[in-house]
Amino acid sequence: MRPGNLKMEGMEPIHIIGAGLAGCEAAWQIAKRGGRVVLSEMKPLRYSPAHQSSLFAELVCSNSFKSDSIENAPGVLKEEMRRLDSLIMRVAEETRVPAGESLAVDRKAFSEEITRTLEGMENVEIQRQEVSSIPATGTTILASGPLTSEALSIEIRKMTGHRHLFFYDAISPIVTAESIDYEKAFRASRYGKGGKDYVNCPMSEKEYGLFVEELQRAERAAVHSFERRYLFEGCLPVEEMAERGRETLAFGPLKPVGLTDPRTGKQPYAVVQLRQEDRFEMLYNLVGFQTRLRQDEQKRIFRMIPGLEGAEFVRLGSVHRNTFIDSPRVINEFLQFRGNPCLFFAGQITGVEGYMESTATGLWAGIQAGRIQAGKSPFAPSPMTAIGALVYYLVHSQALPFQPMNINFGLFPPLPEKARGREKRRRIARRALTETERWKREILETT
Repeated sequence: MRPGNLKMEGMEPIHIIGAGLAGCEAAWQIAKRGGRVVLSEMKPLRYSPAHQSSLFAELVCSNSFKSDSIENAPGVLKEEMRRLDSLIMRVAEETRVPAGESLAVDRKAFSEEITRTLEGMENVEIQRQEVSSIPATGTTILASGPLTSEALSIEIRKMTGHRHLFFYDAISPIVTAESIDYEKAFRASRYGKGGKDYVNCPMSEKEYGLFVEELQRAERAAVHSFERRYLFEGCLPVEEMAERGRETLAFGPLKPVGLTDPRTGKQPYAVVQLRQEDRFEMLYNLVGFQTRLRQDEQKRIFRMIPGLEGAEFVRLGSVHRNTFIDSPRVINEFLQFRGNPCLFFAGQITGVEGYMESTATGLWAGIQAGRIQAGKSPFAPSPMTAIGALVYYLVHSQALPFQPMNINFGLFPPLPEKARGREKRRRIARRALTETERWKREILETT
């Protein structure tokens, strides 16, 4: 990998803690410009409760990076990152699997290629070790993720002077493709968009009603009573949604809109969708089926779904604690710690929620840390871009307590002219990408 032209030879390397999506993206953005990086990752010496692989950029929850259309805010964010030469986006494109309008990847191939790329860069030093304290000197990007080790969490709490915040997140099960009964399930995408990328398990009203009743009475993994207050609304366990009312799931992840059962020619009452996990079509995950049910209960209840009666589960759902800092009180628009300009935060620990959102903060922190290390001035993000809108939220959120956020059009500044619906989204997207091109020129001209 040929170095860039930041001319950082002879300078101290930038230390990045954590080789998740954000840490890997930050390392790439610095190293491809000629900067030196020390990337520390505690796996395989130690694993968090949710991680299983020693590879970098391991996808713990879904294998989907959400919509790829720029008429949706996640699509705008991804397009900005493509234009800024994101490693994560580049590899995601190389390892993508069918998922309609969404960008989904073969998670193993994805992580393997990220790992191989960074290990192959001459100016990236990999250290397989747990970091339990923040380096006292030099520039550091802390991208330890939402599952930061207890020892490092204590250090961060001491340093920031703020209580650590957290919420509980849940992951969904994965089944083998050969165990799906295609006499009952059918392939299709909503409204025919994306061809036949999803496997759909249709439910009658009676089947749906019985399924919801079992979810409501099912046994759950033991959790503390206070933990219910900290579930993230964008990733609620399926049984939690069932408790909110009989029809909640039918209007949520089980909505049948845009799907027709070819056997009946009608729209089912409810539909469970499965999305391809790998390029060889061997594995499928249950879309929107994050759960904290006991493992035996998961098998029993999810096998009530038509087409999954004989499902072979290769991963069952679970709940894990996600940790994040009180960003509005802790960091600035360059993602620097207010108490130490040589320390940057990136990834879900900043309070963004989602794979691409985490990656975006790694990209931003990497660019800014690299510039400062090279004696260049950092530059503030424009809130008219998706990346800038996310950073603006982190720095200026008035929510008390501060809560994680996905990218959405509500974070963007209003348009100067009136527009509605699709046209409004298109104009916001065009404005964002125009601003991104300006950033790109500024980065290139000043490096």
